[in-house]
Amino acid sequence: MLGRIYALVIKEFLALLKDKRSRIVLIGPPLIQLMVFGYAATFDLKNVPFAVYNEDRGVESRELLAAFDGSPSFSRVAQIMREGEIAPLIDGRQVLMVVHAGPDFSANLLGGKPASLQVIVDGRNSNTAMLAINDVRDIVERFNRDWMKQHGNSQPPAHIETRAWFNPNLESRWFFVPGIVGILTLLVTMLVTALSVAREREQGTFDQLLVTPLRPVEILIGKTLPGFIIGLAEASLIVLAAVFWFKVPLLGSLFTLYTGIVLFLLSGVGVGLMISSFAATQQQGLLGAFIFMVPAIILSGFATPIRNMPQLVQDITLLDPMRYFLLVLRGVFLEGMPFHLLIPQFWPMALIGIAAFSIAGWLFRHRMY
Repeated sequence: MLGRIYALVIKEFLALLKDKRSRIVLIGPPLIQLMVFGYAATFDLKNVPFAVYNEDRGVESRELLAAFDGSPSFSRVAQIMREGEIAPLIDGRQVLMVVHAGPDFSANLLGGKPASLQVIVDGRNSNTAMLAINDVRDIVERFNRDWMKQHGNSQPPAHIETRAWFNPNLESRWFFVPGIVGILTLLVTMLVTALSVAREREQGTFDQLLVTPLRPVEILIGKTLPGFIIGLAEASLIVLAAVFWFKVPLLGSLFTLYTGIVLFLLSGVGVGLMISSFAATQQQGLLGAFIFMVPAIILSGFATPIRNMPQLVQDITLLDPMRYFLLVLRGVFLEGMPFHLLIPQFWPMALIGIAAFSIAGWLFRHRMY
């Protein structure tokens, strides 16, 4: 039995690797998507263009505005001399923000009065605008603290210190890159397995496979192993890139991580084989794979928190293996979660894998002839 399965696995690898287009699909797109997601998918705000309108000639306003110049979040691109220049810069998207210090800014500070700083922000992209406002608030708060220390003012009786757990520098890349392991692993695994049986039917070699000594269960296993091995290799490559290229810390154990990867691959390969067994052509298999992958990624919590979804949609996400795998990835990478705390994520992936393989086996047997 093992010899027959081994021969079928070798035949599957040869069918994949002898085709130049298949080799490119397996290697090129995952690496490109890793770079795109790793660098482009970010909530960090850097080098935002802004303009300064300073009507005050005091040292204090220049010190505050210098703090904006020293921030990596902002890049000064214009100096405004009159109020009429503000609207054209904002409307033309030349700047996202204008910082305006009034003529009495320094005088009010030195006189012990509140000094107002006007910040005009382009709100067309509300998310970017809110991030910019938060960065402005941080700069102004630092300026206030420094001012009170330099002028002998007492600190407020109570103050808030914020410390971010698991991601102290608030690098959004630490949040996104572990999730990319799941997305690209699912993508490659689904493409390999969803086209496996459909390719045999389309090329007319499925009948030849049936007259071999291979039993249906052996054919199913032989179709499973190539996708599993390729998915494991892709996942390992992306994990290495995440740790050594993107510098995302891997705080947990490799055993816990690879337990999650193996269970996720079993569920992904099972769904891929189920689609492949149902499809009559490669086009149908490819369409079925993308019909599954797009909702799986959207409902996984990769970009949108599951708790923000309607209750009915939250219930549907329980059928998505990506939901559990993302929790495993981020838990192992960022939190160093031990094995026993991730068991509630492991067993649903195993259950989904068993159910998918059972359905795939039933479809394979009933659509064989």
